[in-house]
Amino acid sequence: MADAAEQTHRRLADANRDYEVRFGYIFIVCATGKTADEMLVLLERRLRHDADEELRIAAGEQHTITQLRLRKLLEQEPDTTS
Repeated sequence: MADAAEQTHRRLADANRDYEVRFGYIFIVCATGKTADEMLVLLERRLRHDADEELRIAAGEQHTITQLRLRKLLEQEPDTTS
């Protein structure tokens, strides 16, 4: 995201606002390995979904994010200094 063009940042911000108005919750996507342009394409595509379909997709994205975070926590070395 830090390397994304200013226009991409503006389009993401606008589309995020549209998404929240349309669905009533913020856009969620597993951003790991995705560029800002890829996320913009996903966001614009998902804005065309109906509410039920989008809720299923958003829940799947949350599941993926949670799984990644849990894996990272489990892979950390335990603190043996205590």
